[in-house]
Amino acid sequence: MLAPFILSAFVVVVPQTAAPLKSLPKASVEAIQLLLQDEQRAEALYAAVIQKHGELRPFSNIIEAERCHQGALEGLLESYGLPVPANPWKDRKVEVPATFKAACEAGVQAEIKNVALYDRLMKTVKEPDLLEVFERLRWASQERHLPAFRRHAGR
Repeated sequence: MLAPFILSAFVVVVPQTAAPLKSLPKASVEAIQLLLQDEQRAEALYAAVIQKHGELRPFSNIIEAERCHQGALEGLLESYGLPVPANPWKDRKVEVPATFKAACEAGVQAEIKNVALYDRLMKTVKEPDLLEVFERLRWASQERHLPAFRRHAGR
């Protein structure tokens, strides 16, 4: 059975099986977990910005994409029979910039760091299914999220 995850204008399909496909090397598991935490951190920041500055774009759109990114990464863990770790950002207080423009600049920086993290971690995994999901999530951050934040930051 396949579980689709809608990401921006495309769908990532993560195989869902009753039994794990095979075991993953420790580096691959850690890569998924680090990326998941980064997506959760971004969601926490964007939620805090929305709470402080209101339901404004690009935060109102991108927060949903971050949740989809998390779903795709969680789907990878589940497809290998691995537990999804608790969200360490769930109840953390996140500092929000005072102005909306500064919040958009924080979004720019968050997405730049996210793309760099994908770039670094994609070098540590060899599994084609992981690389496909990572590449698509990286693409969305680089080609959709980052330009949206830059526009709203006045760059």
